[in-house]
Amino acid sequence: MKNKTTAALLAFFLGGFGAHFFYLGKAGRGVLCILFFWTLIPAIIAFIDFIRFLTMSDYDFNVKYNNGLGNITPATVNISEELQKLNELKLNGILTEEEFAKRKEKMLQSY
Repeated sequence: MKNKTTAALLAFFLGGFGAHFFYLGKAGRGVLCILFFWTLIPAIIAFIDFIRFLTMSDYDFNVKYNNGLGNITPATVNISEELQKLNELKLNGILTEEEFAKRKEKMLQSY
């Protein structure tokens, strides 16, 4: 699985030679960068890619470069946040252990 931070670092340090393209499985673009590195155009493109990787969400990166695979999805974030809120209610004494378990089970089934 490809990592967004690794791609950004490769684009910044070795992007003029197309290293980030090879890493991301875009070998054709990587070869073009090697052929034209002396024009500095690949370095400019790599810097733009570096900024793009830094501003891209993990979800979008996974969809584009990992075929949608990855451990972070909007649904995962929502479930995690909701479970944290439920746990806080339980810890504050607003929910009993039984109520917490019922709501947690209901929430996990709905996703």
